[in-house]
Amino acid sequence: MYGWRARIGLIVPSSNTAMEPELYRMAPPGVSVHTSRVPLVEVVPGELLEMERHALRAARELADAEVDIVLYGCTTGSLIGGPGFDRALEARIREATGRPALTTATAVVEALRALGLRRIAVATPYVEEVDEAERRYLEVQGFEVVEMRGMGIRRNAEIGRVTPYEVYRFARSVYREGAEGLFVSCTNLRTLEVVGLLERDLGVPVVTSNQASMWASLRRLGIGGRARGPGRLFAV
Repeated sequence: MYGWRARIGLIVPSSNTAMEPELYRMAPPGVSVHTSRVPLVEVVPGELLEMERHALRAARELADAEVDIVLYGCTTGSLIGGPGFDRALEARIREATGRPALTTATAVVEALRALGLRRIAVATPYVEEVDEAERRYLEVQGFEVVEMRGMGIRRNAEIGRVTPYEVYRFARSVYREGAEGLFVSCTNLRTLEVVGLLERDLGVPVVTSNQASMWASLRRLGIGGRARGPGRLFAV
């Protein structure tokens, strides 16, 4: 039986091609990942909000697989509704399934705090309107965003085609001296290969959406150890 230790139920945008492979690679022995999808083509506010309307249907499907936690795997999709949107979404999923729930936005905040970071640089693939929504969310959570820049990509499938080389080069260009850490946002960016390199070359902790999502899920499930995740976060 797969998931004999724990099963993570994952809700991802229909166009996401990066999060599942990265979570599979990070999952420790005995932990499995099972997925349901919700519609998203372009990473813009209207579609991100529309995607949330399908969340409970997807969550109930995952509950049929007797998952131990439901993870809403979209960074901006779990914060686009403003302050408290992520927690309200988690509450609705818990009520609908009777299972613990977590959003990527919440996981990122917990990861940044666990690493003791307050002043952060943020690299994203998003358009400016989505970047500004994320900036407001992070600032409400008590972080100082000293630098933030996006790649300006609208179509989520195109985000999934960004190479690790491009992620590394762009993220490194966004980091600014004085930032205590770097956050690379988006569950559809391929980041596992670059986290350790960025930490080594910049000398600060690096948090990514997928890394934080797996780390926080395992904490909720009471599964300790370093797992197979990259970066300083999995040593916390």
